[in-house]
Amino acid sequence: MNWEEAKEGFEGYLKLEKSLSQNSVSAYINDINKLITYLEQKFGGMLPAAVRLAHLKDFVKWLNEEGVSPRTQARTISGIKSFYKYLLLEEVTDIDPTSLLEAPKVGRKLPDILSADEIDMLINAVDIYRSEGQRNKAILEILYGCGLRVSELVSLRISDLHFEKGYIRVLGKSDRERLVPISRRAIDEVESYRNGYRTSLKVAEEDADILFLNRRGRKLSRVMIFTIIKNLADKVKLNKKISPHTFRHSFATHLIDGGADLRVVQEMLGHESILTTEIYTHLDRNYLQDTINQFHPRK
Repeated sequence: MNWEEAKEGFEGYLKLEKSLSQNSVSAYINDINKLITYLEQKFGGMLPAAVRLAHLKDFVKWLNEEGVSPRTQARTISGIKSFYKYLLLEEVTDIDPTSLLEAPKVGRKLPDILSADEIDMLINAVDIYRSEGQRNKAILEILYGCGLRVSELVSLRISDLHFEKGYIRVLGKSDRERLVPISRRAIDEVESYRNGYRTSLKVAEEDADILFLNRRGRKLSRVMIFTIIKNLADKVKLNKKISPHTFRHSFATHLIDGGADLRVVQEMLGHESILTTEIYTHLDRNYLQDTINQFHPRK
């Protein structure tokens, strides 16, 4: 089996058996392409089944020399390990050259967050007198109020809104569905957008149920959400590097700092493992010290 055949089969495996999103599948294929590029440059190419541990160790060294960060190296190695597990399942090879391959040690990076005041400052900076202003304000309220991923936000449908019951339906990674509570403030901003700016748009038929639309009546792109947030950060001179995901991080951190149960936050974020949610428990030292002083028997 050559590389193109192997990649095609691997892509189908990830989509059908692992139920991964297209973004995740593309990331895995990109990892394999990096390996192919290296093998062609160093050895003139070789078939997937001919790759051995020594080749992969040299590949990791090459990534390092190319200036690839340890975090990206670790993710790339993870993708290649998954690829060879697939080849073993398909009996393309009877040897897994990745079994002893070690990824670089990566420290767990705490996500950047915004304070409640900084969130308010960004939302208040939206010019609601501009045609798309009310839409942008509703977007920020949803991002922060519901903790959505940007991909979930741009795919949110009107039929997913259950305001009378106080929640929205979200389709997350691997098409996992979850119900997320929504605040009265966010509901009001979304309704103002729906009853105002959105009614003036000529909506594309295929996007008729999509909530947030651009001026052409089409589904917003992920890039557009990044641009909206960057422009607002520049406007208020916020000296932080932020993205749509910063609102999700802030949502989770503020809930946990306020005493919310970790399992509840896990459910609202759509995390498959609670270990992923635990990154948001970076509470300040004073809070931890107060907890010990209050509850530990040898305080």
